[in-house]
Amino acid sequence: MEYVRPVPADHSAPPPGKDTGPGAGPRPVPGQDPRVQWVLTLAVIAVGVLTIRPMGLSGRGLAVAVLFVVNAVALLARRLPEHKVSPRLALGWLTLGLVAAAALIGVSSSGTAYLFAFFLAGHIGYRLETRPALVLAGLCSLLCAAVLFFRLGPGHDQLPWMFGLTTGTPVLIGIVNRTQRRAVRAAIEAAESAERAARAEARTAVLTERGRIARDVHDVLAHSLAGINMQLELADALIDTGDLAKAREAHDKAHGLVKESLKQAQWTVHALREDALPLLESLTALLESSGHRDVLTVTGTVREVPARVTQNLLRIAQEALTNAARHAPGGAVDVELTFAAASTTLSIRNRPATRAVTAGLGSGMGLIGMRERVALLGGTVGAGPVTEGPHQGGWQVEAVIPG
Repeated sequence: MEYVRPVPADHSAPPPGKDTGPGAGPRPVPGQDPRVQWVLTLAVIAVGVLTIRPMGLSGRGLAVAVLFVVNAVALLARRLPEHKVSPRLALGWLTLGLVAAAALIGVSSSGTAYLFAFFLAGHIGYRLETRPALVLAGLCSLLCAAVLFFRLGPGHDQLPWMFGLTTGTPVLIGIVNRTQRRAVRAAIEAAESAERAARAEARTAVLTERGRIARDVHDVLAHSLAGINMQLELADALIDTGDLAKAREAHDKAHGLVKESLKQAQWTVHALREDALPLLESLTALLESSGHRDVLTVTGTVREVPARVTQNLLRIAQEALTNAARHAPGGAVDVELTFAAASTTLSIRNRPATRAVTAGLGSGMGLIGMRERVALLGGTVGAGPVTEGPHQGGWQVEAVIPG
């Protein structure tokens, strides 16, 4: 049995208030504090208000004011969540912002208009993919350099045209930050995915183990208690008729079934503890305790098999013998254990009943339990009537387990 680490129920779901669904927004990445970004953005705008001149409500002052507002809005828009802004819309707004930044450098006669170009270029690298980011940053550098080189505004004397070429360089910082952000996010998502997979695997293992325990409980209790109850009822009936010899015989059989139940309980405990069970010796003991002596035929070279294989083959044999006693009382039973190079095969065949069959229905779980046991080991099981040979008219169960 594999060791299963219990997973607390409160660990199977994310903490309250944490949205991890497909529509959830991106999580903050370490090293990118939104408060710092807001402070920098507001600082650039505040410095612009204090230094960029002229700024007014008419003439060139009005043009400077309008371009300043456009630049401020474009800079503030970089705080919009990525999942709420399409790449095409982001490209359009950043392009407009860069054109406005280059125009503000030319129209204004003094101040820090160039800061808008620097910060927008850096955000281009962070927001857009590498190729469009580099193209747009190159456009920013060319526009700002052209405004200063061709003396397109009154502010051309404040800065050399070579300075304009540097306005696009922050795009490289943005690309590096974007790459780091994606790497961290990918690592977080991979860790969360692995944790979800581990939890699902643990739940599956728990359910599998529950099914195994249910089969063991059925095999140990249902069969044994049903047999004991049958013998005790028979003993009561024989006592009423005065046949004490047969009543004592039924009582002895019930007592033997109790001993067998204790052995089966020990086998179950051994299996749960992963103790090694010798298949041949355990199968022989099971057959003898069931009243079938010298019915086992062994073919091939005997070898040790895993404890799980031993446990499941014993349970299958027990189920087949119980069904034979119930549906074919008095019929001879033959058991064959075959050790092949790549598999282990157990066959149990019983001949037709020689005594009256007691009417009654089984639980319906026996054959299902056999199939489940063999399926867990990657093997096959077949059960059906024998249509030819010395056992014709009887029943056969055959389980083949690889390995």
